[in-house]
Amino acid sequence: MASISLRHIAKVYPGNISVVKDFNLEINDKEFVVFVGPSGCGKSTTLRMIAGLEDISAGELYIGERLVNDVAPKDRNIAMVFQNYALYPHMTVYKNMAYGLMQRKMPKDEIDRRIRAAAEILGITPYLDRKPKALSGGQRQRVALGRAMVRDPDVFLLDEPLSNLDAKLRTTMRSEIAKLHKRLGTTFIYVTHDQIEAMTMGDRIVVMKDGDIMQVDTPQMLYDHPNSKFVAGFIGSPQMNFLEVTLEKEATSPTGFTCVLDDKHRFNVLPRENMQDLAAYEGKKVIMGIRPEHIYTGRAIPGEQDTANLTALIDLVEPIGSEVYLFIEVHGDKLCAKLPPIMGLTEGENINLQIDLKRLYLFDAESEKAIYN
Repeated sequence: MASISLRHIAKVYPGNISVVKDFNLEINDKEFVVFVGPSGCGKSTTLRMIAGLEDISAGELYIGERLVNDVAPKDRNIAMVFQNYALYPHMTVYKNMAYGLMQRKMPKDEIDRRIRAAAEILGITPYLDRKPKALSGGQRQRVALGRAMVRDPDVFLLDEPLSNLDAKLRTTMRSEIAKLHKRLGTTFIYVTHDQIEAMTMGDRIVVMKDGDIMQVDTPQMLYDHPNSKFVAGFIGSPQMNFLEVTLEKEATSPTGFTCVLDDKHRFNVLPRENMQDLAAYEGKKVIMGIRPEHIYTGRAIPGEQDTANLTALIDLVEPIGSEVYLFIEVHGDKLCAKLPPIMGLTEGENINLQIDLKRLYLFDAESEKAIYN
């Protein structure tokens, strides 16, 4: 088992194309860490540098106490699971799982023991004599996991392993991989562009953009306290709504400040721990964020400080069974509200809503850094 330390890691391709920039991260032994971000943010490149499949342009990579910048992939005791499974089509499941161990000259009885133990855990014992083409996508992914397991690695690296599966199977495999991590007690690093995978699986999440780390934290802390507009918009589904407002003084506000959208919409800023001094933003444009799940039906109770009214035009009603996604327009801005099933919502009509002021976010309009989160 092993911890991993990435110290000022960078990757620069010919032509001075920088894809990973000054990446610093400490991953604890047995931790499940997820790299998440949009396509091209550098998450898979970082994973491949840990695996030794990409050269490191700058910085130091430690696995445990060992500097491994120049250590060959086969000598790092790392197992990698790929998006496309990378199974040999002409070999049976058993031989696919045995191949790496045979290359190490491991005794046959030990190979057999490891394969059958992994197959039992993953539920693929009935398929050991089949070839990959006779398996479903989920079964192939289990074989790929089994091939990694039998190596008894210090670290598992998983590069978007579920992206080729349908939605229902992805949900099943998410839980299976999470259970596997707990059962094996091994360090897992998982790459995905799907924030739902990241939120449901990781002990910590590394949010990346353009080769930079934007924020590292637990799933709940990322959701509750995003440090930038990018993280706030990336974490959460549907994504956070954003409105450009003016921060003004307001005597009736508990903090003395309110966010003004127009003559009808004023949103008081409530006290919050560790909030920045908002006086520097008085009279300036800021970005206000509110999540779809923090918009409710009905009008705010007069005198109630925790909610504020929102009058909107219904643009689209999207029922999904247990919930309704209500796409609305306010002051020319498009927003989304996640509501319980409601009858009688009609596109083109106005609706009275209220927002939870306790769940309001504010971001600097220029830097997009959080000033109230």
